[in-house]
Amino acid sequence: MSSPSYAAVLRAPHARRTFGAALLGRLSYGVVSLSLTLASAGATGSYATAGAAVALFGLAVSVLSPVRARLIDRYGPRRALPSMAVAYAVLLAALALVTARRGVPAAPVVVLAFAAGAFPPPLGPVMRTLWSDLLPDRRLLQRAFSLDTVAEELLFVAGPLLAGLIAALARPAAGLAVSAGLVLSGTFALVSSPVARSRSGPGDEAAGPETDGLAPPRPGGFFGGLGRPVVLSAGVGACLGALGLLVVAFASRRDDAAAAAWAEAALSVGSAIGGLAYGALSWRVSGRVRLPLLTAAVAVPLAAAGSAPGLYVLSAVVGAAGLFVAPAMTTAYLLAEESADHGGRTRAGAWVNTAFNAGSSFGAAMAGQLVGRLPLACCFVAAAAPALLPALAALARRDRPTRL
Repeated sequence: MSSPSYAAVLRAPHARRTFGAALLGRLSYGVVSLSLTLASAGATGSYATAGAAVALFGLAVSVLSPVRARLIDRYGPRRALPSMAVAYAVLLAALALVTARRGVPAAPVVVLAFAAGAFPPPLGPVMRTLWSDLLPDRRLLQRAFSLDTVAEELLFVAGPLLAGLIAALARPAAGLAVSAGLVLSGTFALVSSPVARSRSGPGDEAAGPETDGLAPPRPGGFFGGLGRPVVLSAGVGACLGALGLLVVAFASRRDDAAAAAWAEAALSVGSAIGGLAYGALSWRVSGRVRLPLLTAAVAVPLAAAGSAPGLYVLSAVVGAAGLFVAPAMTTAYLLAEESADHGGRTRAGAWVNTAFNAGSSFGAAMAGQLVGRLPLACCFVAAAAPALLPALAALARRDRPTRL
């Protein structure tokens, strides 16, 4: 039997319309971080304030992500998403107005940034839930999740480029206004899709008070059910969060800090190639085994990257690790979707997102503490540990399938 193609995914009824709307709204998240950094620094004259604004924005986004996803599962995307999008867009517009001039006090910028982070609609988890509704065939769903993950990766490459272009042609605050417009237009286009209209959100009734929308834990303790994709996604996030700073440190010690962009680009290109290839293949090994294997495949090259003799070799090694990033995240989302019943799928995907983002923040903070205290090669090894150790622990479980 021939494997279904990515074209088959997009030929599903309403798939292109729904996916395009979700991508339009999600582009907002690629634009907002750099725009917020530049606008806050320019308005207050303080990089410390800009850092605090971005950090508090990210904290609110991550911590409250499961809460927003629960509202989606409870009330459905048509009822919950528009109110979140309007609140988020209004707060971004207020930030744009406040940061449009110089000499602004730090307090209103930081407070508005934190408030805005409480409301971004979880368009990624919602789209993955809608993919599950659109594509009951698991092989097609794997391709859809791979396509979704790769597209999201590319949005976070294109978004900062768009933010930089807006800042160059107008002013950084305009990037915040554009981000508000993108999330509004994308969200309202998404909820107008027949697929979103078909989900009224009776999640709580379907889930029942015992499960709260998530399936009972599977055997395997900490790595059972949702635990495995959450823990391993956090590990991948920690690796990549640390990598950004370590690559800059590696390049700076060779008096070419700007060349760090080559390694970042190699990571993104590798992830896109790996994600598309992964989705196009049919797998006999279960996702519960694939995920720790893929996580280890991300971590091992990164552990060795610090021993590279130069930036070109470093970029090649980082690109090799990138081949497994999108496949690992795709598998994590698939396992999260499998772990939840019909009423908790958005929340399950949101937990994977939250784990990845929290891991990324932890990895960046850890790398900042290690650089300068340990040899750089040791820093790369330490950065790989949060992904490699739980991956090995998951593979060592006795309940792994016997066919391996």
